[in-house]
Amino acid sequence: MVTRTVDLRSDTVTKPTEAMRAAMASAEVDDDVLMHDPTAFRLETEMAKVMGKEAGLFVPSGTMGNLISVLVHCETRGSEVILGDNSHIHIYENGGISTIGGVHPRTVKNNQDGTMDIDLIEAAIRDPKGEIVYPTTRLICLENTHANCGGRCLSVEYTDSVGEIAKKHGLKLHIDGARIFNAAV
Repeated sequence: MVTRTVDLRSDTVTKPTEAMRAAMASAEVDDDVLMHDPTAFRLETEMAKVMGKEAGLFVPSGTMGNLISVLVHCETRGSEVILGDNSHIHIYENGGISTIGGVHPRTVKNNQDGTMDIDLIEAAIRDPKGEIVYPTTRLICLENTHANCGGRCLSVEYTDSVGEIAKKHGLKLHIDGARIFNAAV
């Protein structure tokens, strides 16, 4: 029996095949800022379709994508985001949400499977009436797959449950999906 290891911990351990390298080398490129790059446009259009969104945006790193997402959802400095204490955004992204965005991280303990207890998430949501002294909770962040929990996948049911908590409290939900297609597989 042949055993083949598939490493789903990180998008950065993935190595392109020769066919992928050839596709990159022969891709038609132009100025993406001026919307003249047909390859970037096709990628953004396809990803929007796959993800069920109205549009997509190519960014060169997951860190940049997470920062943009947090800033879009927390447009007011002093906003607060609830995220796992072992999440990539909290541990590895240089505190960008705080230093660049003025967004306060409020951590909830990650379980070994990458989830956070639903009750603890809900307990971490601040009452908006306390905004005179506390940051205003605006966002909940999940990570799928969860890198620091061995590349574990969050279930659709769990994600939907967190989404329901977010809706109940008028919050947004962001998925750090650097490995979202690993999770789908």
